[in-house]
Amino acid sequence: MAKPRHSRFDCNPGCAVEAAISLIDGKWKSVILHHLLAGTARFNEIRRLVPGLTPRMLTNQLRDLEIDGLVTRTVYAQVPPKVEYSVSELGRSLEPIIQALRIWGTDHMDLFQRHKPSEPDRKSMPGPQPVGFS
Repeated sequence: MAKPRHSRFDCNPGCAVEAAISLIDGKWKSVILHHLLAGTARFNEIRRLVPGLTPRMLTNQLRDLEIDGLVTRTVYAQVPPKVEYSVSELGRSLEPIIQALRIWGTDHMDLFQRHKPSEPDRKSMPGPQPVGFS
């Protein structure tokens, strides 16, 4: 029987790679961490930095990052309430990984653009074509 091609990368359920990735998986967590590595930010600042991220999703992602110990939430006793988010010491330990992802993404941006699904050109598609009115 042939040996698996990538046996040196075997990762059974519960392995360290799976555990590490589970902390930053999803569309937004690593992006949020990337911005918080630049410094402390308030909720709406993060929203402005990450277009397309809904308030509800940001709340959920920040809560998950806080529960996992990657982000610290500081509430100031003032009116109106002031809440700031910053990267914890554990979160800061992910900085080289987040930076490596940023560099890799920058170096391979053309790959993402090439494979991005776009709306097909209807004129080149088989089948009946729309009839224009004269």
